[in-house]
Amino acid sequence: MDMKLEVVVVPVSDVDQAKHFYEALGWRLDADFVADEHFRVVQLTPPGSQCSVIFGTGITSATPGSAQGLHLVVTDIEAARAELVGHGAELSEVFHDAGGVFHHAGTDGRVPGPDPDGRSYASFASFSDPDGNGWVLQEITARLPGR
Repeated sequence: MDMKLEVVVVPVSDVDQAKHFYEALGWRLDADFVADEHFRVVQLTPPGSQCSVIFGTGITSATPGSAQGLHLVVTDIEAARAELVGHGAELSEVFHDAGGVFHHAGTDGRVPGPDPDGRSYASFASFSDPDGNGWVLQEITARLPGR
């Protein structure tokens, strides 16, 4: 049985501000459904992604800004970073982790620059939406076996 992650709920405080932010990044607006003043669903999809994000009113009880470590996989970290900066996002510089396996939470263990060995899965950049929900770009140029 296939199980596909297709939607991630992102908690926001201002639906219109979040919608504008993600649309400005070039994400496709899939839906903006308003049932009443207590229930609104906005769905956007990053370019090339099969997984969308949903936010709105009456969608989640999670604290706005509490979603962290949401990963966007890219094949060229520098180009992806430049594109998002061009769309108005404030991104970290490209970094790799001191441990070399994955990145630590927050900014702990960040070493400036891409992975010095150019390994797939090892170079990152990060940004946040207006509420502080944390996104990470991860460069993957060659998938691990079985992926």
